[in-house]
Amino acid sequence: MAKKTKSRNASQAAVKKRSGAKAATGSSARKTVKAKAPAVISKKPARPRQRIAISHHREEDFKADGLRTYAQYRDLGIAAASHGLAQAHVIRLQGPCNPDEVSKLHFHDVEFQMVYVLKGWVKTYMDGEGETLMKEGSAWTQPPKIKHMILDYSDDVELLEVILPAEFRTVEL
Repeated sequence: MAKKTKSRNASQAAVKKRSGAKAATGSSARKTVKAKAPAVISKKPARPRQRIAISHHREEDFKADGLRTYAQYRDLGIAAASHGLAQAHVIRLQGPCNPDEVSKLHFHDVEFQMVYVLKGWVKTYMDGEGETLMKEGSAWTQPPKIKHMILDYSDDVELLEVILPAEFRTVEL
């Protein structure tokens, strides 16, 4: 019996600690606890509720209307579903690679950028990293405003790119 009482007292003390109430000495009477006023926190304006985005592969969805003239982009619907929080697209770089057109040092004014190689390969240069060959299954992030460029790529390369926010500025150097 003593174990049960001891156990019950320990659990009551734990509940009281979690609830913020002080343990009553010698009494099992409940005490009223006044809630503290919440601290004033400045909030960002509420972003509209995100919705589900589903995108199935269709060849006709690849468009040459993106950032680069040598690429086709398939929008995955993330920008619209997230109300501009992020964007994601599949990029096909059109071969053969022409370094005069492709290899231009630039940066993107973004908060986050991630690229995943779905098919083929791409050779990149990133400031501080140097040249890197990315193959099917390779992934990398590019910190905000990092100077980078594409050096070469296979004729069949496809990349998945995720960027925050959806709208951003690109600066060629």
